[in-house]
Amino acid sequence: STNSEIAISVCIANYNGNETLRECLDSVLDQAFEHNVEIIVHDDASTDNSVEFIRTEYPQVKLIISKTNVGFCISNNRMVTVAKGEFVLLLNNDAALRKDALSLLYAYARDEHFDGILTLPQYNAKTGQLMDMGSFFDPFLNPVPNTNPAQQQVGMVMGACLWIPRTLWNALEGFPEWIGSLAEDMYLCLRAWNSGYQVRSLSQSGYDHHVGHSFGGGKVDNNKLHSSYRRRAMSERNKTYIMAIFYPTPVLVALLPIHLCLLMTEGFILSVYLRSFRPWNEIYYPVINGTFKQRRSLLIERQKIRKENRHSLQQWLKLFTPLPQKLKLLLRHGFPQVS
Repeated sequence: STNSEIAISVCIANYNGNETLRECLDSVLDQAFEHNVEIIVHDDASTDNSVEFIRTEYPQVKLIISKTNVGFCISNNRMVTVAKGEFVLLLNNDAALRKDALSLLYAYARDEHFDGILTLPQYNAKTGQLMDMGSFFDPFLNPVPNTNPAQQQVGMVMGACLWIPRTLWNALEGFPEWIGSLAEDMYLCLRAWNSGYQVRSLSQSGYDHHVGHSFGGGKVDNNKLHSSYRRRAMSERNKTYIMAIFYPTPVLVALLPIHLCLLMTEGFILSVYLRSFRPWNEIYYPVINGTFKQRRSLLIERQKIRKENRHSLQQWLKLFTPLPQKLKLLLRHGFPQVS
């Protein structure tokens, strides 16, 4: 196919995903879609046989092999750089599209002249339960799942299945490399919304996601929330930095000190509960210390982002719900199991 004939570039960041790659790739190849699709996989220095598996079983896949592990952000940036499609779909290696996913996304983007970010309903691959149709935020940037089919406009969508015009991706400069992994989808969606583009979830079709398989943690088993030290550390750091970059000044002045105090309290309580200083040393102290050390870099980024802002404070607050999501999770599942 010539470049102009490719409608969608499906970009799959892979690290040791051999257990789920077949399901993921087959779900793309089996789409009921009449236009041309290219599949790009970035292998992030996997130590399993992912590369050989793709080369042998899926020779039609455009494979980018990284010599070193660079993380989710750089992996996707590299793929979109070589992508030829009018639209890009970022898809996790542990996610599988339902058969009409691409046709619905493409038709909506074309028929509605929609030039923002889209997603589909996310289902738990293990249980079949609907997890979200995009998310809103609590006051401290924890995602609050949207399960209302009538509510299409949301604050963010998960990077596990994120649709974006390639021109918009380039205009937003893709994922910032300093994030590494986790909350990069939050950053991109907030930057798009901040620049006047909408973020929506369709209510039809969907994708099945083996939650936590690609990065560890972030899932509920036996009514207990499971996570990892690495995941929690990166998530808390990145959410805090994003808060410092995007929040309107009155909101930031009011909430950032409260947020940092709550993190200190949470770190102390969790360390006592687990009878270990490891949560404090590996998760909470680095966030608080890093926010202070990176204050100048964050300020420079903030000044750039705030110049792009197209929304009033009232419009901004519509993306948020008042009740802290962590409190709801604590009451529902108890303290997280961190490993």
